[in-house]
Amino acid sequence: MTMSAGWYLRRLSRMAPQEVAGRVGDAVRRRRWRSAPPDCPSVTGARFTAVLPSGTIAAVPPDAAKRLIAEADRLMDGHAEYFGVVRDDLADPDWWCDPKTGRRAPWGYAFDVPYRNEDAVGDIKQIWELSRHQYLTQLAAAYAITGNERYAERVAEHLRSWWAANPPLRGVHWISGIELGIRLLSWVWIRRLLDGWPGAAGLFEGNPVARNQIWHHQRWLAAFPSRGSSANNHVIAEAAGQFAAACAFDWFPASGRWRADALRSLDRHLRGNTYLSGLNRELATEYHGLVLELGLAAVAEADAADVPVPASIRLVLLRMTDALAAVVDNRLRPPRQGDADDGYGLVVDGAGTDRWGSLLATGDAVFGRLPWWPEVTGTDVRTTLLAALIKPTEPSVRRPAERPAHFADAGMTILRGPEEIWCRCDGGPHGFLSIAAHAHADALSVEVRHDGVDVLADPGTYCYHGQPDWRQYFRSTLGHNTLQLDGTDQSVSGGPFLWTRHARTRVLAADTSGGDVARWCAEHDGYQGAVHRRRVELAAAGQELTVVDEVRGPGRTVRLAFHLGPAIAADLLGNRAQLTWTRDGEDRSAVLDLPGQLTWRAHRGETEPPLGWYSAGFGRKEPTTTLIGTGVADGVEGFTTVLRFRG
Repeated sequence: MTMSAGWYLRRLSRMAPQEVAGRVGDAVRRRRWRSAPPDCPSVTGARFTAVLPSGTIAAVPPDAAKRLIAEADRLMDGHAEYFGVVRDDLADPDWWCDPKTGRRAPWGYAFDVPYRNEDAVGDIKQIWELSRHQYLTQLAAAYAITGNERYAERVAEHLRSWWAANPPLRGVHWISGIELGIRLLSWVWIRRLLDGWPGAAGLFEGNPVARNQIWHHQRWLAAFPSRGSSANNHVIAEAAGQFAAACAFDWFPASGRWRADALRSLDRHLRGNTYLSGLNRELATEYHGLVLELGLAAVAEADAADVPVPASIRLVLLRMTDALAAVVDNRLRPPRQGDADDGYGLVVDGAGTDRWGSLLATGDAVFGRLPWWPEVTGTDVRTTLLAALIKPTEPSVRRPAERPAHFADAGMTILRGPEEIWCRCDGGPHGFLSIAAHAHADALSVEVRHDGVDVLADPGTYCYHGQPDWRQYFRSTLGHNTLQLDGTDQSVSGGPFLWTRHARTRVLAADTSGGDVARWCAEHDGYQGAVHRRRVELAAAGQELTVVDEVRGPGRTVRLAFHLGPAIAADLLGNRAQLTWTRDGEDRSAVLDLPGQLTWRAHRGETEPPLGWYSAGFGRKEPTTTLIGTGVADGVEGFTTVLRFRG
């Protein structure tokens, strides 16, 4: 995907003057840096002291250790899967090759590489992911647990290979700050987990190539921070990685300045990226998880190095953890809202470890669980490691006495009923900052689960670059459980990470007090000359969810969409759909009565245009059933949908 001149003009229009000035300065600096990069300052007596406390590894739960070692052995055999692509080349990887397209990114000055152009570079996400070196943190953790030096030797081999192939400012791995930040965090943990291996010091502090890479990564991050309308999760990753490295690799004359600047940035942007309720302002749940992981990892480095951190940082992380505990369903699955790209801050666990359970377990260890928190039954490695470094502190604020259900600032409301019925109602802002990069056009959408199974599903994300039709579908209004007018989206897209007009939504009522009926009502102005209002009611006694849609304005063509989860089989007859699925070997069912004023059709796995798809993770999609009702809104009669669950 190559950006047009029009895209650049639209992108420029979303920037404040201060951001424009900062980006001009960045451009000048990039031109100046094109000449040979400076040498890393000479270092003598470098030592690594940010080690794990004695007994930490012995405290790792045996089943979590077993999963990790199984994963490490797969990696040692060269096997892994990233974004739906199976790789068998990890024994000796090509750092510049995209396994999906077979293309290799071109060599050259980093800022000249057209990384958005898949025809020239390949799928940049595939190329970047391996070079986050999170698979190496898994191998290093396997060494720490087993003492088997083959894991450590593979880590050393791959780091030396990467450093040789990617000198400073050359190629695709020196383009994006989030990649440099996460990579630095991985290197800190690799060095920590390899402590005790005889070659650890020679690989890092005693290795001029490693020191040069670490210094240039930090110099880059200090020079090119994400700015203004781009200061979302990227700036958190940049600051967390910079801070972690400046704490753990405190070897350079600039380390103190880098550490202080990164800590100020982390404090500022954690607060800026987070609502007071604790939900992430991007309103993209996976980025809530990413930012929380990065923040916890940064605090762990601060405490390991005895560097004081502002109380506001711990407070934001506490609120984020409580908010996560509040919004998950009974299977610890959070909402599937906004963009998701399977991005992690710190990876030291094997396949099958629940990400959200891990974060709640860490929150329990660091902040203490509240009585209303859901139970976490699984185990993980990361919680043990982080909790060994982070100093528990008594929260200085009052935490929620009961489980929150309505987050007014974020516009998220969770309706809960019997038999583990969970319903998310979306009445929040379109997204974060002027470009709302990771938002979807999903105002007033609902997401409904029964015992953790997607019944009315948010279809997900699937892709970012290179496939514009699919990117457009998964972030479109028609791609969500809401109402579309005149074949247009509620918000106007100016590119794959750019929205030029944002629908404004307001919640009119939210009653989650626990009575016989939980109610929610909201409206948005995303359609010119019309207002879409939606009312949702969840009746506790009848296991019944009612959705009423009203269009206030002149007659308009309507398409009302309900996307079923991949586990749901649907039999549509007229305006009634019989839904069936299986959970833990037990047959379940529901009836979906759809508005009779509309003509209903079932769509599944269509490609021209895309319709009827579900993405369980980045790069993966599968056919599912989407029910579309078409008709005309007359501005008088509403459209009523009733979902009844059967015992």
